Amino acid sequence: MPPAPGGAALPRPELEAFVDGVVQRAMTRDHIAGVTLSIVQNGEVVLKKGYGFSNLGQRKRVDPDKTLFRVASISKTFTWIALMNEIEAGRMRLDGPVNLYLPEALQVKDQGKKTQIRLRDLMTHTSGFEDRALGQLFERDPNRVRPLADYLRQERPRRVREPGLLPSYSNYGAALAGAVVSNVTGKPFEQLISERIILPAGMTRTTFREARPWRDGLPAPMAETLAADLSDAFSWTAMGWKTQPREFMGQAAPAASASSTAADIARYMTLLLNGGTLDGRTIFSPKTAQAFRTPMYRPAPDAAGWNAGFQDVPLPGGRRGFGHQGATLYFHSNMVIVPDLGLGIFVSVNTDSGANLPATLPATIVEHFYAPAPALPASSALTYDQAKVYEGDYLTTRRAYGGLEGFTNRLIGRAQVRATPEGRLSVTDGGVTSLFNGTSRPGVFKAVDGPLTLVFDTNGDRPSRFYAARGFATYERVGFLRSASLLSWTIVLAALACVATILGALFRNRREARQTPTQARASQMQVMQSVLWLISAGCMGMFAMKAADQTTTFFDWPSGWLLSGSACALVATALGVLTLGLLPMAWRGGRRVDSWSEGRKVASTFTALLLAFLSLLLGLWGYLLPWS
Repeated sequence: MPPAPGGAALPRPELEAFVDGVVQRAMTRDHIAGVTLSIVQNGEVVLKKGYGFSNLGQRKRVDPDKTLFRVASISKTFTWIALMNEIEAGRMRLDGPVNLYLPEALQVKDQGKKTQIRLRDLMTHTSGFEDRALGQLFERDPNRVRPLADYLRQERPRRVREPGLLPSYSNYGAALAGAVVSNVTGKPFEQLISERIILPAGMTRTTFREARPWRDGLPAPMAETLAADLSDAFSWTAMGWKTQPREFMGQAAPAASASSTAADIARYMTLLLNGGTLDGRTIFSPKTAQAFRTPMYRPAPDAAGWNAGFQDVPLPGGRRGFGHQGATLYFHSNMVIVPDLGLGIFVSVNTDSGANLPATLPATIVEHFYAPAPALPASSALTYDQAKVYEGDYLTTRRAYGGLEGFTNRLIGRAQVRATPEGRLSVTDGGVTSLFNGTSRPGVFKAVDGPLTLVFDTNGDRPSRFYAARGFATYERVGFLRSASLLSWTIVLAALACVATILGALFRNRREARQTPTQARASQMQVMQSVLWLISAGCMGMFAMKAADQTTTFFDWPSGWLLSGSACALVATALGVLTLGLLPMAWRGGRRVDSWSEGRKVASTFTALLLAFLSLLLGLWGYLLPWS
């Protein structure tokens, strides 16, 4: 059917047929157990539907009116509404230092930084915090859930840059904003959001409370009537769907703990489209409503930004919307508001393999009905030589900056940018490759198959960074010593040298085994190093295998395999320093018949220097810190 003209209302039968097709194909392709969605336009619900199952044991189907899905970071949008209401009331200032509104125990330390973090910086994810998550953002055992204040005090991240400079998504920053609002109003966060937003909006099946047992010192758990309809979480395995344990995020509730139905989110989207009023009740002001639609921060003119905490969402046809994505380990959600179409789209899945559907469905609907794609993709405005300037390996700023978590983040947080013969950029991030065309504006690239824009910082001859197409982070160019290829080749060569060292000690003939006492000690230490390095490599390999299951990585952090590998590498590094110290005496040797041959001296020196270089690289990557 032809697309709807201009801003015309969506035709309901055609919309449902189109969405059914897209969702069912995705469920089959990505092995999604259950989907819930709602679409509103011009104050009416035009589609509300559930697909698949929320509980496989009971064969319980997804009901868009009753089934609660975890909406994860969409929770933050409630926090920003509460914060903006306090700013509008004059009890806080947008540019006020966050420490003005926090109890002393939760105040942000300067950590050597000159500028205080402002409320504005929390809303635009430019606070300058590192982003840590492993072992603390998600909990499997409800007994490990902590009060918000304890979590913020105990999991305080490093400040790695001055605030206001670069975007880097921060769950901690959003949780801190929730503590700010709670402290200023004098009410527990969950109670505040319920009284000020959820209940006035008539969202009777939305809650920030979690389905866990009662425990003193924590907010009350989710009501049993809601918990009975909370969807299970699933992952796809070789044996089919596997029901996963519940994830608890109450310790960071303002950032992630909300659960809701498609019907309730439909009311929420109508509230956002109506400028803060719903059913005659005003929940936030028109001024705040405008702030949610207006970029508060962009790192560059063409880059994606943040609208008072809401994502600035590029859409097909040159349109822009606002909203928020959300992801737990198993649930993936997306909510997009398109004001000029009076349109709101929400979709959520309950399976870890289903992230693509929520990420793409809103833009797919807008494109199909309002902005059909051209028959042929546009060509790049750059030549291969011009595009080649942008080639390189880039590392996300949304990561831990120290310790073993920093090491794992450096491994997986890389984007590889390569030029194609057509003058396009191929960007591989998280195993997904996207193509971008160069434009007439320096450093600005448009996605070949979508509305996303990639913007490079073009200061100087060689771009030093680019801003992620969805606004979540900055990617900074990685130098030669921190390149993944250098580390990989060094590890391969070192492993071969270690194997050769061990085999030499086992099978060397008597004449070749002649040596001085100093050479004997150096040889023994080099064999011990080799054994330790190979054990370390084996432990790291086991960790990598188990890390394929993200549940294990998050819930069982720090991994015993990774700790053991790091400890072995640290001891091997210490032995390597001693071995290097013995090399001059090993070269002097003794009488010719009682000393190493020249070839063995060269081989031992090469191995010692190679292992020392490996230690240097792993030290730069953060692998030699088992206590962290």
